[in-house]
Amino acid sequence: MSLINYSSREINVKIVYYGPGLCGKTTNIQYIYDKVTPETKGKLITLATEMDRTLFFDFLPLELGKVKGFRTRFHLYTVPGQVYYDASRKLILRGVDGIIFVADSQQSRYDANIESLYNLHENLSEYNLKLDDLPYSIQYNKRDLEDIISIEDLEQELNPKKYPYFEGIATQGVGVFDTLKSVAKGVLRNLS
Repeated sequence: MSLINYSSREINVKIVYYGPGLCGKTTNIQYIYDKVTPETKGKLITLATEMDRTLFFDFLPLELGKVKGFRTRFHLYTVPGQVYYDASRKLILRGVDGIIFVADSQQSRYDANIESLYNLHENLSEYNLKLDDLPYSIQYNKRDLEDIISIEDLEQELNPKKYPYFEGIATQGVGVFDTLKSVAKGVLRNLS
């Protein structure tokens, strides 16, 4: 739910990157951070373990212009991918305005994608939300690797309702901004 501050003429919206561990959520945010101009971004905050796994969340504030005279800030969050951080995942979803699900295209991560998507549905239901209620897109990441699942098979299992999806190689920036723009446009439409 967007936070609107009428006195400072600011709108703050929250976009959450969700997906299994090591699928590329943090890589997406780091790529965005590296490519946007310094005046449009805040400080990137990453809480990671010694093995570069997100411990609690990543956070990146971006300022993306004005909507009806209000300065609009997008706060990008990632959730930890590991199942044992479910309480953190749930907490990070509170007040969400849009979701990007990052799926790992590798065959070996097929079940982890399904489990993470199921977990997303469960955690949204705690806030009486469904994916249909929010701007939502899927990024099929790691398309450059060997032994990947076909887009058709990923779509059949992870996207039966045909939400927007993008193929991605987050380490190279492929699909990163396309996925973010898709959800950001939906959030802005909801604000109008």
